[in-house]
Amino acid sequence: MTEWYPVMLNISGKRCVVIGGGPVAERKAAGLLAAGAQLTIVSPQVTPELGRMADAGAIEWVAREASQADVAGAALVFAAAGQPEVNRQAAEAARRLGIPVNVADDGENGDFLVPAVLRRGRFVLAAGVSGAGPSLAARIVKELAARYGPEYTEYAEALRHIRRTVKSHVADPEERRRLLTAAAEADALEEWRQAEWLTADPQRLLERLRSRAAAAKQEEDKT
Repeated sequence: MTEWYPVMLNISGKRCVVIGGGPVAERKAAGLLAAGAQLTIVSPQVTPELGRMADAGAIEWVAREASQADVAGAALVFAAAGQPEVNRQAAEAARRLGIPVNVADDGENGDFLVPAVLRRGRFVLAAGVSGAGPSLAARIVKELAARYGPEYTEYAEALRHIRRTVKSHVADPEERRRLLTAAAEADALEEWRQAEWLTADPQRLLERLRSRAAAAKQEEDKT
């Protein structure tokens, strides 16, 4: 059994190539664009939505069968043509050039899998079952969406600012860890979301973090 290594990639501004233009390719395209990729679709035909994306300049559409030259220089390749032989040839072309490839109809024969994903701005949750049953991963992400609502977009932005502030003003690694742990508590997240002063008053923020960290330490000492 293949043991997959989970990782999140920064593909913003990087060229990614999807071979195929059907519904599966369209889903791949949506996820790649959400991550900021520069996307090329190679397929004689595409779905109406992919066609609209191409007309709007959001993607490049190469309207013909794929060749090895199409994948050259790509950061990632997605073989999603809906035709096993076309996908096999695309995967082989990518591997010859040392480019990681995802094979839509035969995930275990690719170099990486794409999990089901929930995005709340910078807050991203992913679920995968190593190719065993994508529908299960999709159901789990749907359940997570009910638990982690749109407010997590704001929580993540607040924590990003807090982390930068702590790194800029606190030299001691152990104190940094305590403050950032205190910042991520559920009630703290709601405080940051409503704190109009959050980005304007770093000293006030550090005082609140230290107060929260001290309170957490007291509770820990009681147990």
